[in-house]
Amino acid sequence: MTAAEKKGDEEVGGYKMEIRLLDKSGDSVSFLIKNSTPAFVNAVRRNIVEAVPTMAIEDIEFKDNSSILYDEIIAHRIGLIPLKTDLKSYNLKDGCKCEGKGCARCSVKMALKAKGHATVYSEELSSKDPKVKPAFPKMPIVKLLKGQELEFEATAVLGTAKEHSKWSPGIAFYKYKPEIVIEKNPENVEAVVKSCPVGVFEIKSDKLAINKDNLMKCHLCAACAEASNGAVKLVNNDKEFVFYVESFGQLSCHEMLLKAAESFEENLSMFEKPLGELK
Repeated sequence: MTAAEKKGDEEVGGYKMEIRLLDKSGDSVSFLIKNSTPAFVNAVRRNIVEAVPTMAIEDIEFKDNSSILYDEIIAHRIGLIPLKTDLKSYNLKDGCKCEGKGCARCSVKMALKAKGHATVYSEELSSKDPKVKPAFPKMPIVKLLKGQELEFEATAVLGTAKEHSKWSPGIAFYKYKPEIVIEKNPENVEAVVKSCPVGVFEIKSDKLAINKDNLMKCHLCAACAEASNGAVKLVNNDKEFVFYVESFGQLSCHEMLLKAAESFEENLSMFEKPLGELK
């Protein structure tokens, strides 16, 4: 078991960090990070977005294209199609034994052949590896009229978003954990409830109350504080964060987080060695 997979709390900045799952649905997940720092949380975010590798089409050789779109436009569309990625079977080109020349361990061949009248979808891409295929089968590539044809061969390689955004596995962002204090019941209770765009407030026994189910949806816009004339206050907490991860389909959120943690550990190890030499 790697350190990234170990359960429990970790020390960050002198505090015992805690992670609690808030929501998991489909290709997205959110969790609460307690006793951390903005620097640490942002480093995690950057590793998810920039350092997690995925498969994407890099090279295309057109054999026939009589569609209305130029080769370059179709190539651009195809390069942005998210491909299911098997991280255990492929290496980044820089770390592959072929030294970046291209082999079955760092790339996979794909092809497409279609004739009109029809709309060409991503599911028509045939892959040498059945595990590497479009994450969304019905992404349209081009519409062919009667007599028009499209045929090409492509090479998908493993890469990271540091090189190009087409290799980005998804989006990751965070916010300070919302903490709302109702110091006194405002005169215009209904106005305060309506002022919140995400429904954080409700009325109970003619008094303003917080809807706990919607509290984490608060994005600290401070509309409530303004509408209540100071009766409602937002408390800044720079040690607790709500973190969101959403996958583009190549990898699961679980895979993204584990790979980002591994990358983070590798970067810290690389930094630790020269740092130790300065003593």
